[in-house]
Amino acid sequence: MTASLEIVAQAASVWLEASPRPLILGICGSQGSGKSTLARGLVERLGVRAAILSLDDLYLSRALRADLAREVHPLLATRGVPLTHDVALGCAILDEVKAGRPVRLPRFDKASDEPLPETQWQPVDAPLDLLIFEGWCVGAAAQHASERVEPINDLEREHDADGRWRRAVNAALAGPYQALFARIDRLVLLAAPGFEVVRDWRAQQEAELRATLAAVGRDPALAMTDAQVARFIQHYERITRAILDEMPGRADLTLRLDPGREVIGKT
Repeated sequence: MTASLEIVAQAASVWLEASPRPLILGICGSQGSGKSTLARGLVERLGVRAAILSLDDLYLSRALRADLAREVHPLLATRGVPLTHDVALGCAILDEVKAGRPVRLPRFDKASDEPLPETQWQPVDAPLDLLIFEGWCVGAAAQHASERVEPINDLEREHDADGRWRRAVNAALAGPYQALFARIDRLVLLAAPGFEVVRDWRAQQEAELRATLAAVGRDPALAMTDAQVARFIQHYERITRAILDEMPGRADLTLRLDPGREVIGKT
């Protein structure tokens, strides 16, 4: 991660000098690729007025996702894919930052699978020089219909045989999410060597979450088991594979990672 930080910090310094402030820097990468660590490192390294917004912190509540599950498709009860975020809130936050006004950044508690109340959101003074917007599908593009015909894993084969979930998710990605991502000035991709490593990376995250929960007196069982992780990441597989295939051709900076998250190439 040290190499990633050095490379992205150098690029971000150039972008900050060349662009009107605030700069909205998007960081995309699969689960466990090191986005959050990189974002925190950039805030410390760059020495500018900066804040971080995670796409994960825009997740809808379980109740709202249950509504989507009833009205659109049962798979939308699980957080993760487009349609399960509060895109309007994300757009409003980025607009406020661009306008130089103070904001409060939402926070989501993955252990309880619920957003934190607004009283626990992070206040950010204005104006900012840099807002880092990081997330697993930040900047992702929608797929063509021909790319969505065949199920990509057991989850899709068993629970989305008619493609209804895929179509709904893709329509959201093609519409409201593009309006959100259009607010990004520069895009960095942390490219995993393949989707196959994501399971191990996400399992590591859940192990860290279990340790954190235990340390603060919460139930470690709130974190997912390895078996639950294996199923959970299938919700992300289609878009993650598409990102790895097409985003390197248009991201402002792509860092290719090995299974240990070390940089093995950049474009």
